[in-house]
Amino acid sequence: MHLFADWAKREKVTAPAVLIVDHGLSSGSEKDAARVAQWAQAIGLNANILRWQGRKPASNIEDRARDARYGLLGEWCVRHGATNLFLAHTREDQAETFLLRLGRGSGIDGLSGMRVIAPLPVPGFTDLRVLRPLLDAGRAELRDYLLERGARWLEDPMNRDTRFARVRIRKALPELEQAGIPARRIVEAAHHLARAREALEAATEEFLGNHARLDDDFALLDGAALGRAHREIGLRALSAVLMRVAGARYRPRFERLEALFDAILSGELAARTLSGCRVGHAPKARAAFGPATLLIAREPARKAGLRGINVIKTGPPDNIARGQLKNSAKLPQKGRNRPI
Repeated sequence: MHLFADWAKREKVTAPAVLIVDHGLSSGSEKDAARVAQWAQAIGLNANILRWQGRKPASNIEDRARDARYGLLGEWCVRHGATNLFLAHTREDQAETFLLRLGRGSGIDGLSGMRVIAPLPVPGFTDLRVLRPLLDAGRAELRDYLLERGARWLEDPMNRDTRFARVRIRKALPELEQAGIPARRIVEAAHHLARAREALEAATEEFLGNHARLDDDFALLDGAALGRAHREIGLRALSAVLMRVAGARYRPRFERLEALFDAILSGELAARTLSGCRVGHAPKARAAFGPATLLIAREPARKAGLRGINVIKTGPPDNIARGQLKNSAKLPQKGRNRPI
C-alpha cells in the first residue's frame, strides 16, 4: 500500500484501490479489516472490504479460502473495470510454494513457482492479470521498510496455526537455512525450472500450431503426430487441448492423462472422458489430419456461480486503479534504494 501510494503521488495519477478480504475465519477479523481500511485511507488510497459470507468449511480450509479470496478479488475487478491485480507475495512465499509443491510430487510446472505476471488462478476471469512485483523482496526487508517510515501492520494469527501445511513449511525454513539451504537458493531453483517450463511451453505451442485445430467447444488433434512427438511434449499438448476445450483451471491428474495418452498411442482408444471432455476418433467429415485425427469435445457444462460475496465500500467509487506499478517504485534497504 505504501509503495503504491508513493508511486501515485510521484506520478500524479489516481491512487489505486486497495482490496481487503475478510475471510471471517478468526475472531476479530472484521475489526482487523476495518483497521487496514483506515490505514489505507490515511495515505490516500480507496479501501474496499470484501467479506466471505456463508458457512465456512471444516476441512481443506487453506484451498477453499484461497479460492474464495481470489473469487472475491476477481469479481470486484470485473465490476470496476480493473484489469491488473497486484499481490505482495515475497521471496519467502515463493520458497514456501516450492516446498509445498515438492511435497505433493509436483513436476517442472509446479516447482517453477509463482509467476511475476499470471492469470488469476480461478476460472472465469480471462481478462484479469495478477502481478507480483515483490517476489524478489524478503519479508524482513519489507518490515524494515515499514519500520523506517513508522508504518504499522497486522500479524495474522492463522499464520502461526500448524494445522496448515504452509505454516509448518514456514517454521521449517530457518532450519533449512541453518543447513545451508536458504530461501534465496530455493527461489533460484524455482527460477531455473521456470525457464525450463517456458521452453517446454513454447515447444508445446509450436506443436499445437501445426497439429491441432481449436474451436470454442471442441478440438481436432493429430494423433499420429502426437505419437511421434517427445513424450513430454505430447503429454503437455494433450493436456493443453483438454484444458482449453473444457475451460478447466487445473491440468488433469497425471496418471489419468498418461493412461489416455498411452491408449491413443497404442491404437486401442475407445471413447473416453477426461477433464470434462469426451475423447475419440473424429468422423471422416472432420478428419483434418487423416484417419488418426482425434475429436476432443466438451461435455455438457455444469453451471457454477460465486456465492457469499459482500463488498463494503469505504472510499469514493471513482478512485479505481487501472494502471500498473512502474519500475520506478523504490524499496529502501539498508540505507539505500532498492528497485522493485
